[in-house]
Amino acid sequence: MATAVQENPLTKGLERLPVHPTTLVIFGATGDLAHRKLLPALYNLAHEGALPERFNLIGFSRSEHEHEDYKAMARESIERFSRRSPKPEVLDALLEHVKYIPGNFDDAAGYEQLSKQIEAFDEQAGVTFNRVFYLSTAPEFFPVIVQALGEHKLNRHKDAEVRVVIEKPFGTDLESARELNRIVLRSFREQQVFRIDHYLGKETVQNMMAFRFANAMFEPVWNRNYIDHVQITAAEDIGIGTRAGYYDHAGALRDLVQNHILQLLTLLCMEPPVSFTADEVRDEKVKVLHAIQPPRAEDVAEIAVRGQYTSGVVGGEQVRGYLEEDGVPADSRTETYVALRLKVSNWRWAGVPIYLRTGKCLARKVTEIAVTLKPVPHLAFQQEGSVGVQPNQLVLTVQPNEGVSLSLGAKIPGATMRIRPVNMEFQYGTSFMSESPEAYERLILDAMRGEATLFTRNDEVDALWSIIDPILKGWASQDGGPLPQYEAGSQGPEEADRLVEGGAHWRAL
Repeated sequence: MATAVQENPLTKGLERLPVHPTTLVIFGATGDLAHRKLLPALYNLAHEGALPERFNLIGFSRSEHEHEDYKAMARESIERFSRRSPKPEVLDALLEHVKYIPGNFDDAAGYEQLSKQIEAFDEQAGVTFNRVFYLSTAPEFFPVIVQALGEHKLNRHKDAEVRVVIEKPFGTDLESARELNRIVLRSFREQQVFRIDHYLGKETVQNMMAFRFANAMFEPVWNRNYIDHVQITAAEDIGIGTRAGYYDHAGALRDLVQNHILQLLTLLCMEPPVSFTADEVRDEKVKVLHAIQPPRAEDVAEIAVRGQYTSGVVGGEQVRGYLEEDGVPADSRTETYVALRLKVSNWRWAGVPIYLRTGKCLARKVTEIAVTLKPVPHLAFQQEGSVGVQPNQLVLTVQPNEGVSLSLGAKIPGATMRIRPVNMEFQYGTSFMSESPEAYERLILDAMRGEATLFTRNDEVDALWSIIDPILKGWASQDGGPLPQYEAGSQGPEEADRLVEGGAHWRAL
């Protein structure tokens, strides 16, 4: 009698899901995002054996290059920006099936050449490859490329899956986002569209769902009865660098709050989905967004604060103020800092203030979610020399040190009952002894697999902008004049302190 083969428990969860043979087309293939993120991500996927066995890459951009020139550029980008030192044999295999097509994004000849190259890959391999079009371009080209793909019949194939990946920003306000959605959905079905937010590809962001729903100790207190308030922070210690052309038209609210920070809020506040499939998860996220009452324009001043950084010292170095940065108009009213107070008006969260803040040139770089529980109603611990019972605080750090910490009240050694907070900490690097993959690695692989859980659905985009649009309009209606200022390297403008209710205060950066 044959002995049954037992499963190795150490391999549980490590199996790789097969990916159909795929041709990936990167529009804007010579741009900064492609060089710094997309090409290194493809290499690391190849290194880990996660790419499909048959994989082709086509670069499409406006600059003139030969195929071999682009291969050399791609090799240089990977060698410079990959999170691991590339192995020559893996890199050579990846670049073997790389082609480059020069052309303007509204040039019919370029799309005809693209169509022929995709079909040539199919014929050479004797396989019909899935098609993934990645729009890594300036936002004004998104509708141009999408329409051109539809006009040249590249948006459908009877024997293959066709998908389009669209980078942020998806619109600049509610109306432009709706118009872009209308254009995209004329050429592609919603199931084909992958609106990318790279924050959702970060391991710690995804782990929020596991943390909440896989641990029975947290979910019972995850509501208005036990939570006092929440702070979500995305602070940067650098200025705008060379991004003045983009940033001065966008500002901190559009650049980070409308997408990244509100996405963190939805994952923190969502109800447990029936299953972790794309639509079940996104349904719950949209419910959270619909439960946030958009502010009226006249109420914006009560729930939102903005500011600009002035010159100061960050990390021991003197830095210029925003209005002194190259390319920034001297009278610019673009915000480099935003703080908001929002409330989710549903059964779980009603009455719990949720504070959001982001800014450039702040004291340090950190992205975190801090959940503060209500204080213990007990006075017996107020002994001399005791810090006293501080509210328990759970902090989920997204970057730079990915992990979770929980503050607890503990007795100080000695004869008297004196209490001070101590921390219990978990860090990804030490717990799993491995480096977390880059967000783009996960998201590119998911797009090739057709797994849409970490991508934004059209109704989600609409709900996100419905919250942000009234704030933009409220600010636009205010009288001109300088914005509140904060010194580079500081905690942000003092005006943000008035948003925090009930004796609480912002966490120190």
